[in-house]
Amino acid sequence: MPELISIKSQQALTRTAQHRPGVPLRAAKEPKKGGDGGPGAGTALITRTRQQTRRPNMYRVLLLNDDYTTQEFVVIVLRKYFNKSVEEATRIMLHVHNHGVGECGVYTYEVAETKVTQVMDFARKHQHPLQCIMEKK
Repeated sequence: MPELISIKSQQALTRTAQHRPGVPLRAAKEPKKGGDGGPGAGTALITRTRQQTRRPNMYRVLLLNDDYTTQEFVVIVLRKYFNKSVEEATRIMLHVHNHGVGECGVYTYEVAETKVTQVMDFARKHQHPLQCIMEKK
């Protein structure tokens, strides 16, 4: 179990660490009352770590064309689950119809996965074979 060091010792270590960032320090601690003074007694190792944050991976949500899902249904899906305007939803729907695939949006993994599931469930509920997938951008 790590031993506690006094406030004064902590302040001295902080000042020293500011002069040599990233360098592990060993500092003498105040002696423990009744301690045995065994090996390593009275020393502590302090290290500094920096947390690095990364941007999350992004995923494209795509609709795939089929011969049975109506164009109107695709527009409804785009408006309901991707908050597209009528004009934007119609443009994407026509792209899906003409090119076989269309991008609905780019999201983090969890959001993309949720949208794919919602679209697929909605399509099945209304007996449409519409396919919605996600791919890493």
